[in-house]
Amino acid sequence: METPLNVAVLVGSLRRASYTRKVVMALAGLAPPTLACHIVEIGDLPLYTEDLDSTPPAAWTRFRDEIRRADAVLIATPEYNRSVPGCLKNAIDVGSRPDYPSAWDGLPAAVVSVSPYKLGGFGANHHVRQSLVFLNMPVMQQPEAYIGDVATMFDAHDRISSPESRAFLERLIGSFADWATLTRRASAVP
Repeated sequence: METPLNVAVLVGSLRRASYTRKVVMALAGLAPPTLACHIVEIGDLPLYTEDLDSTPPAAWTRFRDEIRRADAVLIATPEYNRSVPGCLKNAIDVGSRPDYPSAWDGLPAAVVSVSPYKLGGFGANHHVRQSLVFLNMPVMQQPEAYIGDVATMFDAHDRISSPESRAFLERLIGSFADWATLTRRASAVP
């Protein structure tokens, strides 16, 4: 068996009991053996400012190193004010510096947006995608993952409450495994 792909998972909500984190934990639990998912924490990252580029904070260096070791990136985000939370945008910015090549360069990615409302974080999902395109990250197109009514997805023990939800998350993480593997192979061809 091949070594599993190292997947850096970013959770755009800092609340430990957030629905976004619950979705990430469910996805990691359903991941095929070709993926090794681990959360890269973003809550300790000082706000990005170019003034610190010459002497980056230790948290920036730790974060950039973790992203550089990754083979792929899975980003899960709630939607705040029809966009992404500031902590997630800050993490994207921190990883994008110094300029070229950034820690993100060429990493296959998928975006999952989570919301207690019907739209499923559509705006946040597309704002993240917009940044990733600029950062030269091939983003999985299908299945799209706008998870609405997320509060109904889990039971009182944080288990997936319906077979339909489980099937969707299995399809999503399986598709991401295929996407990331194919994208990595294609980028390795001379």
